[in-house]
Amino acid sequence: MAAAVSAPLLRFHHHHRCLLRHSSSPRRYPAGFSRGLSSVSFGLPRSTTTAARSTASPSAPSAAAAEATDAASAQAGSDGKGDGVGEEERVVLPTNESSDRLLRIRHTCAHVMAMAVQKLFPNSKVTIGPWIDNGFYYDFDMEPLTDKDLKRIKKEMDRIIRKNLPLVREEVSREEAQKRIEALNEPYKLEILEGIKEEPITIYHIGEEWWDLCAGPHVESTGKIDRRAVELESVAGAYWRGDESNQMLQRIYGTAWETEDQLKAYIHFKEEAKRRDHRRLGLDLDLFSIQEDAGGGLVFWHPKGAIIRHVLEDSWKQIHLQRGYDLLYTPHVAKAELWKVSGHIDFYKENMYNQMDVEDELYQLRPMNCPYHILVYKRKLHSYRDFPIRVAELGTVYRYELSGSLHGLFRVRGFTQDDAHIFCLEDQIKDEIRGVLDLTEQILGQFGFRYYEINLSTRPEKSVGSDDIWEKATLALKDALEDKGWEYKVDEGGGAFYGPKIDLKIEDALGRKWQCSTVQVDFNLPERFDITYVNSNSEKKRPIMIHRAILGSLERFFGVLIEHYAGDFPLWLAPIQARILPVTDNESHLQLQYCNEVASELKSKGIRAEVCHGERLPKLIRNAETKKVPLMAVVGPKEVQARTLTIRSRHSGEIGTMPVDEFFRRIQLAIANKSSSL
Repeated sequence: MAAAVSAPLLRFHHHHRCLLRHSSSPRRYPAGFSRGLSSVSFGLPRSTTTAARSTASPSAPSAAAAEATDAASAQAGSDGKGDGVGEEERVVLPTNESSDRLLRIRHTCAHVMAMAVQKLFPNSKVTIGPWIDNGFYYDFDMEPLTDKDLKRIKKEMDRIIRKNLPLVREEVSREEAQKRIEALNEPYKLEILEGIKEEPITIYHIGEEWWDLCAGPHVESTGKIDRRAVELESVAGAYWRGDESNQMLQRIYGTAWETEDQLKAYIHFKEEAKRRDHRRLGLDLDLFSIQEDAGGGLVFWHPKGAIIRHVLEDSWKQIHLQRGYDLLYTPHVAKAELWKVSGHIDFYKENMYNQMDVEDELYQLRPMNCPYHILVYKRKLHSYRDFPIRVAELGTVYRYELSGSLHGLFRVRGFTQDDAHIFCLEDQIKDEIRGVLDLTEQILGQFGFRYYEINLSTRPEKSVGSDDIWEKATLALKDALEDKGWEYKVDEGGGAFYGPKIDLKIEDALGRKWQCSTVQVDFNLPERFDITYVNSNSEKKRPIMIHRAILGSLERFFGVLIEHYAGDFPLWLAPIQARILPVTDNESHLQLQYCNEVASELKSKGIRAEVCHGERLPKLIRNAETKKVPLMAVVGPKEVQARTLTIRSRHSGEIGTMPVDEFFRRIQLAIANKSSSL
C-alpha cells in the first residue's frame, strides 16, 4: 500500500497557540501551541452499561446505533457472567469536535493546571499545553513529580476553580509580549513566540493573578469548570519539541469533562479498556509476544495466535479468489534501484532500514508491496481486454520506528499488510471502487464491524496528474460511496499527492475508532514505472492503478480484535473451540480414553479440540473459562457408556447431552454462521 499503517488514536492537528503566565506580580508564563486531537468517539457506560455510538453507521439509520452496540457488546467480550458492558443507563461522552464548551473547559484546565504548578513550584518553567482527545496535558521544566505532587496540584486547581476567576481577553503588541516573557526568563516561550506569525497577540487574563498569551477559546470564568469533572491522571517524561537531544520535561496528563457523570463514565471506559488491553491478554492467553532478544517491534505469533492468523488468512484468500483477485507472493527484499524508481528512497527514506551489500549490489528491505506488484504487471504487454487486473498479497513489510513509539501490536517494525492493487481503465474506476467497498463490508462484517467513519480526501495543492483525471477519479469515489448509501465526510485537499482516497475507520465494542481500510487511486507509480497497455486503436496508454487494504495489517488488526472481543473470540475464530473434560481419571482410564477418541474425531473433521485432565472437574471448567474456551464437553461414566457428551457453553451455560455427531453438526453450523456459540 502507498499509505503507512500506524496507531489510530493520537493524531494532532494545529488549532491555536497560547502563552500561559503566572504571577502575583506581573509574571507571565506561556502555554505554547494547544492542538486538538482527532476524536475517538465513544459512549461510555455508567455502572454496567455498553458503549453508545456518537456517530451513526453509514449503512444503517442512526436510531439503530445503540441497539447494534448492544448486540456487538454481547458478542465482544461477554464471559457469560456479565462483563460490565451491555446493560442499564448510558452516558454518551462528547468530543472536542462535538462540544465547543468541552474544548473550552479543557483548554482552560490546561491553564489552571499550569497556574497551580507555578504556585506550588515557583522555579518551574512552562512549555506547551495542548488539549487532547480526552483532556489536556502540560510540559514543565522542573524537578521530577510524584503521585503525591499530583494530589497537591489538583487541590490547588480546585481552589482556583472555586474562586471563579474571570478570563478576560486583551490584545498586545509582539514587542510587549516579548518584554513580558523576557522579564520572566522563559526561553521555551520565547521560542514559541517566534513561531507565532499572526498579529496582534492576544492575552487571556485569569483574574488578577495570571494571564495567557493565547488565541483561545476559554470559558468565561474558572467557576464554569466542574472541579468534580476534572482529574489529573499521570506524569511522564517528554523531550522538548520531541527531540531526544533536548531537555527532558515533566508532562502532566489530565482529563476534563462537562459533568461528574461524564468523568465517571470515562473512568469506567479506562478500566474496561485496561481489561481489554491486547498486550496483557496476549500474554494471559499465550497468543503472541515481542521477544527483546530478537528485537523490539518484531512479533512472535504463538500457536494459539498463529491458528487465529491462519483462519484469518484462509478466509481472506478464499473471499479474494471468489471476488476475482489473483494471489501473489513476492520477495521481502529488492535491489535499492527499485526503490529509487518508486520514489521511496527520496520521499520515504526515514521509514526504511539501511541498505545491505549483496555481492557489490545494494539491496533494501521492502517498506511496501506496490513496486513488486507493478513488476508482475510489467512482465508482459497487456491489452485493454485484460482489464481489470486484480492482484492481492499478504505481504510482510518492514518500517523503521523509534523504540519509544513501539506499542504492542499497534506499532511494530515488521508487519503483514493485506495488500491488493487493481489495474483498470478510466471508465472502470467506479465499478472497481464499488467492488472494493462491497469486499470491505463483507470481510469486516465477519467480525461484527458494521459501523464506520468514512472520509473522502480530495486533491491537495501539490499533486501529480491532470485536472481531468483527478476529477474523474474523485467523482468515481463519490459515486461508489453514494451507490453504497454510505455517509461520508469530504476532506478537501487531504488526498495524497498521487491521487484521491477513501479512508474507513471501524468502531469497536467500546466505540473507539480504528483506521484500517483505505482505497487510493494512484497516478504517480504508473508514470514512474512507465506501465502501459494497448488500447482498441493499438495505441499505448497508461492504466489506472488503485491501492487498497481492508484489514490494514494483520498484526494491528489482530490487536484490535483482541481488544474488541476482550480476548473472548467467537467460536469460528477461537484457537481452541472445544475442551473435552473427563469427570475423573479413573483407574480403568475409560473416560480419558473416550475423551481422546472424541478429540481425535473432532480434529479429523477440522474442529480445534483438546483434552484436559489431571484436576477435579470444577477446576477444569474454571481453567477453560479463564482461557476463554467457547465449548466444554464433559465426559463421565454415563457418557462413556452411551457414547455421548454433555456440553457446556461459555456463553450460554449448560446446553445438554448429545451424541458426538450432533455436537459436530452444531459446531459446523455455528462456524458457518460466525456465531459466538452453539
